[in-house]
Amino acid sequence: VIYNYTRQAIDFLFKQGCELIIIACNTASAKALRKIQREYLPKNYPERRVLGVIIPAAEVAIETLQSSHKQKAKIKVGVIGTRATIETKVYEQELGKLNHDLEIYSQSCPLLVPLVEEGWTRKPETKMILKKYLRPLKDKKINILILGCTHYPLLLADIKRIVGKNTMVINTAQAVGQKLKNYLVRHSDIEKKIKKQQQRLFYTTDEPVRFKNLGTKFLGQPILRVKKAKL
Repeated sequence: VIYNYTRQAIDFLFKQGCELIIIACNTASAKALRKIQREYLPKNYPERRVLGVIIPAAEVAIETLQSSHKQKAKIKVGVIGTRATIETKVYEQELGKLNHDLEIYSQSCPLLVPLVEEGWTRKPETKMILKKYLRPLKDKKINILILGCTHYPLLLADIKRIVGKNTMVINTAQAVGQKLKNYLVRHSDIEKKIKKQQQRLFYTTDEPVRFKNLGTKFLGQPILRVKKAKL
């Protein structure tokens, strides 16, 4: 189901003229990206590219640890995400490729996405649930925490407060932006194809007004153009 939805969205965006697509969802990146890259693109859009968010987050986490003076013999990494993302163990796989000397602890947080989407980020109930989810990772004394879901940066302040100053927190959204910039420098052929008209157009498969309100919270700035996508 996740693959089919992801493929439909990618096909829609390519038909709009997109040269490069970022799957800005950890669950879709974990469940669908590899099949999209290996099977769907070669048959349908061999000149286009689709990237995910998990590898960039893993790379930035390792780079952050390497630049830190707090490294220990055994580095403890915590990952929070949706149940689907955590069950794939994709972060364990990608982090393990980059550094074999890690202890990785993952925690699924199924209630956080609906709470964020309902605008409950500042509610005491959300803070209580967040604290309960993070407690097992905090007890492990993790050195770094990866936010393995697009929604979680909206809870960043509370997450940092709960895990404490001794735990570095990796914001996946920032990591993807940083790595995308590097990717475009390395792949100048793709960078040259991208139109730089400084326009943003948002398509949603859901209710445009609701998307506009929620998306404004995610971006921290008004969303002006929203259209309903017919997949």
